[in-house]
Amino acid sequence: MSDGATLATTESGTQRTHPPVVLLHGGPGLWDYLTPLAEMLCELTVSYRYDQRGCGNSSSSDELSMARYVDDLHELIESWGHDHVVIIGHSFGATLALAYGALHPDRVAAIGYLSGVGIGDWRTPYRAERARRAAPFADRLAELSARATRSRREETEWRQLSWATDYADPVAGIELARPMAESPLSINMRANREISFTDADQIGWGAATACPVTFIHGTADPRPVANSMMLAAHAPRARTRVVQGAGHLPWVERPADIQGLLREIVLTASE
Repeated sequence: MSDGATLATTESGTQRTHPPVVLLHGGPGLWDYLTPLAEMLCELTVSYRYDQRGCGNSSSSDELSMARYVDDLHELIESWGHDHVVIIGHSFGATLALAYGALHPDRVAAIGYLSGVGIGDWRTPYRAERARRAAPFADRLAELSARATRSRREETEWRQLSWATDYADPVAGIELARPMAESPLSINMRANREISFTDADQIGWGAATACPVTFIHGTADPRPVANSMMLAAHAPRARTRVVQGAGHLPWVERPADIQGLLREIVLTASE
């Protein structure tokens, strides 16, 4: 990157007549886990993924901010050599996609806002629902959370229990969360604390987008659908898609629905 940082990137699929897709993972502070989405797109177009600055296999960095993350994305798109791209972001990545689309509208053909938090007070209902879903294993989760250090096995278990509530069935979610939980990569908690944005930021970004923005949210996501739809009301070319029975990672529980929606986003960009 322009400041000397290095970002780990992955390319999948083959360039065809449709615009290329950039997939943005969530967090902040996690790593790329969007291989399943890339596989859903591989017969349609080329897709790019990367570990955000300070995360996963990318280099550490003292500069952790939305502005820097937007600049990183722009530098990557320039390096990949594309004039127009589709950007699909998940969770925090959805917000990053919206911010980039607002600040570089001439480079974005379409945006997928997948399982973003939206605007308004989403945290209060989210925390209540998360506590309800975690009830069967709350004591063990609290025990692991209280430890200053955790062994590799304990860290995996803590991640599984922490992320299990993102699924419609949290008990089944313990196993569904296992592949990501077993990653040897570390969670960058500093990035999670320091990279921030306000409702006003998101409303402004949404209003400044010029391309179609598809807001996708599962009805079983502990982060409420309503808050995402509230943000959609501020995007001039918003499309809303609610996926029944899907949690925060809807491609795990409703893969056919999500593959169809990804295809819709790319084809919309080609119109």
